[in-house]
Amino acid sequence: MALRTWEILKIRYCPQVSKEVGLEARLAYPAEWLPDQPPRVLAHRCSEALICNLSDRATCVWAGTNPAYDPFNEA
Repeated sequence: MALRTWEILKIRYCPQVSKEVGLEARLAYPAEWLPDQPPRVLAHRCSEALICNLSDRATCVWAGTNPAYDPFNEA
């Protein structure tokens, strides 16, 4: 049976909430009989997304309110 879990990818300082946030991914690990498969990324989220979603403006892609802005993009 496959295992689904949230794992922290990065920890960054967010100026929107003025503290450190965890950038998390929902991963699906394959069943035991498919051990050579890499985990599949199902979703992304921020540990403080609830605070951003309660504000009256769109914040970022990690909070799910502004898909065009990623403040943690290291490009």
